[in-house]
Amino acid sequence: MTFGFTLDFQSVLQTLSVLHWIPLYVVLGAIPIILVPVLLFTNYWMLSVLTLGWLMYDWKTHSRGGRRSNWVRNWTLWKYFRDYFPVKLVKTCELSPSHNYIIAVHPHGILSYGVFCNFGTDSTGFSQLFPGITPSLATLEGIFWIPLVREYVMAKGICPVSHSAMKYLLTEMGSGNAVVVVVGGAAEALLSHPGSNNIILKNRKGFVRLAFHTGASLVPCYSFGENDAHKQEVFPESTWLGFFQNSFQRIAKCILGLNFCTFHGRGLTRDSWGFLPFNVPITAVVGEPLPIPKIENPSKEMVDKYHTLYIKALRKLFDEHKARYGISETQELEIL
Repeated sequence: MTFGFTLDFQSVLQTLSVLHWIPLYVVLGAIPIILVPVLLFTNYWMLSVLTLGWLMYDWKTHSRGGRRSNWVRNWTLWKYFRDYFPVKLVKTCELSPSHNYIIAVHPHGILSYGVFCNFGTDSTGFSQLFPGITPSLATLEGIFWIPLVREYVMAKGICPVSHSAMKYLLTEMGSGNAVVVVVGGAAEALLSHPGSNNIILKNRKGFVRLAFHTGASLVPCYSFGENDAHKQEVFPESTWLGFFQNSFQRIAKCILGLNFCTFHGRGLTRDSWGFLPFNVPITAVVGEPLPIPKIENPSKEMVDKYHTLYIKALRKLFDEHKARYGISETQELEIL
């Protein structure tokens, strides 16, 4: 009986660790967004002034390496998050601390659970697998405009996906740095379906140019199982649901720069319906680095050449490991 209770209790903790993830960002964001303007018209107006003053004073920090906290990255909470799926990180090649890297991850999935767990925390052992390498997961810069949220995000070692912020990490912070970029971005979320291995890469070359500007090596990484965490619903355009879905997607893209997905998963229990992700294994396999020469103004031909070499390396990584993680030997990686 004790054994069964322990398993159930562990499952509850794992579910709560995932359940809190997105709502916590919403709560942390809502507190300053609501309180800062409201308090300006009360006796506590100085709190708002101090908050805005600190934000202005500290404005460049998130683009200059941030304030990483190994304590936050190693919270026990993230280990429960990891075990919910579970999430795993696999190394296929050493990364030398004497170099810098751009780890390009595919696919985005709906909410990038595996990407966050593997690179935004140390719960899967990145620091042990790649000693001397400091990962910085790149995400939307707008997150860093919100007090409280920016502090929480920076503590995890997360940086803006802007060219200037990533270039600073790869040129001004010494060696042993790795910027982690989900190349397909939010647009790739719309391609996320269980069993699908479609990625947006054919015309995504900014990360290759960044590699030229910084001399960082490109490292392919494929997150097997990321697309299986949710089921996405796409309604026919001729229906009112389809009309609402397309309209909302256009508005969200215009205002927030996000692609709105209609998805579902499991509920608080494994067999129920809800918006929590399914308990499916997510395994990110990190490949071999592709050295890139440091050239401030590379020609289009040079960018295209190394972009093609990168795609070849990514396909090789996918084909060598797909069968091990539940993908048919005959299934190909579809690059759009």
